[in-house]
Amino acid sequence: MKKTGIIGYGWLGARIANALSGKYTIYATTTSQEKAAELNAKGINTTCAGFPDYQLTETYPQWNEIKKLDILIITIPVSEKSCCVSSLYNRIQHLSSFIGDFKGQMFLMSSTGVYPDISKEFTEEDVPLEKVSGERMIKNRYPQANILRLGGLMGGNRLLKNYNVSNPDFAVNHIHYADIAGILFKMIEDGTENCLYNVTAPMHPAKFQVLNAQNNRATEVEEETGIKGKIVLSSKLVSELEYIFQYPDPRKFHEVSLE
Repeated sequence: MKKTGIIGYGWLGARIANALSGKYTIYATTTSQEKAAELNAKGINTTCAGFPDYQLTETYPQWNEIKKLDILIITIPVSEKSCCVSSLYNRIQHLSSFIGDFKGQMFLMSSTGVYPDISKEFTEEDVPLEKVSGERMIKNRYPQANILRLGGLMGGNRLLKNYNVSNPDFAVNHIHYADIAGILFKMIEDGTENCLYNVTAPMHPAKFQVLNAQNNRATEVEEETGIKGKIVLSSKLVSELEYIFQYPDPRKFHEVSLE
């Protein structure tokens, strides 16, 4: 059974681990000693590790488990929106020290936030990874890395109706966590490396349409025309991986709970 490391056992990391645990042996990191102890008690080999965005006086220690791993999934934030470029550089330097010269299959969870907020359909070519600092830094060190630009993380206890929503006539670029896990599984099984994909549900209704569905508000037939805002397309992923989405329509994310 292949061994998979998940750096960052947060909301998404936990759901990825749950989906893959029957297929692969899971190793994980978390920033809390208490949470690490809790996960170890559940049989998930977990190490406490955080990656500060400031310089350290000593080199960040390498993960003891890294040489056991076949696959590495990085879910910690590596975007300029989470910190400035110099701080991001420090964070990635510490991460690189932690995982060393890992040569296995690697996945970096990036974000569709790399695309500007303008009314346009975006593909991966519109913003090459060379223009995204965090993605570029990882790829320079680990050329085999797959970069997945995730849309808004949804599913289970995460529904649009639970948030303060602005611009209700703007399109959503959401993704159900079950499809993130499904895409990872497909790429792992296919041995995919060195790919950049947008990961969004293929349907992009307006926010108000999603809210109407989640609040069970009966409406007349809603026109798809006139929807504003950016739309991030996952057509490259669908074409190259031949992946079939489990949850293609964000208006139906609330109809199933995998919590």
